[in-house]
Amino acid sequence: MAYLKLGMLALASTLAALLPLHHAQAEQCEKVAFDESKYVVCTLDVEKADLRLFWKGVDGEPYRAFSSLADAVRAEGRKLTFAVNAGMYRADFSPMGLYVENGKELEPANMAAAERAAGQVPNFYKKPNGVFFLGEAGAGILATDAFLKLAPKARFATQSGPMLVIANKLNPIFIIGSTDRTRRSGVGVCENGTVRFAISEDGVNFHDFARLFRDRLQCPDALFLDGGRGVGLYNPAMGRNDWSWHGGYGPIFGLVE
Repeated sequence: MAYLKLGMLALASTLAALLPLHHAQAEQCEKVAFDESKYVVCTLDVEKADLRLFWKGVDGEPYRAFSSLADAVRAEGRKLTFAVNAGMYRADFSPMGLYVENGKELEPANMAAAERAAGQVPNFYKKPNGVFFLGEAGAGILATDAFLKLAPKARFATQSGPMLVIANKLNPIFIIGSTDRTRRSGVGVCENGTVRFAISEDGVNFHDFARLFRDRLQCPDALFLDGGRGVGLYNPAMGRNDWSWHGGYGPIFGLVE
């Protein structure tokens, strides 16, 4: 019997090693403390994980809620295991800038220079803003000007801003010790093309948030996604199904299994 049990254990280990890694990817979200602030960081290998962008359902209406997207994915016999907001959006939940889904450009790049609101430039228009994209060579983040010039073939792409980290350097517009502190979300492309999403659970300024990606997460390029009441995370393994107090989300990153 002992030999039989050992054989069964060996077989189980072999089968586990052969199973797809998508399930393990979905659970790679962890709580991280950095510079006295708390974050949730989710790490994905996009060569093995089915990461997509979502905006509208089959009815042509924005999903708005993570649970609505989860229901739509479930109706296709799949499972949504992770989602975050994928950039800033207008009052009608349309993306503020470039949006590419399944190789189709649904919104063009936004190259406008915004007027200052109450003496401040809205986050999307802080320079440089950038584009996160998934293409044949994996994931990438480029400043919007560079993305449009290089025109990499992208299956998915979303424009947001500002850039947090550019070629391993913090965006020079950020101010050390700034009192502009709120919850923030962002995405970085890190070593070996690994993608890391981070959501702050505390109020942080841009400089400290950018340092999280460069110094703690080892991401040479990172992009801000959203802040304040628009920050959200869906991860059933962590008991998270956040809601945007803007009335819902626009574009959404989703991991499908």
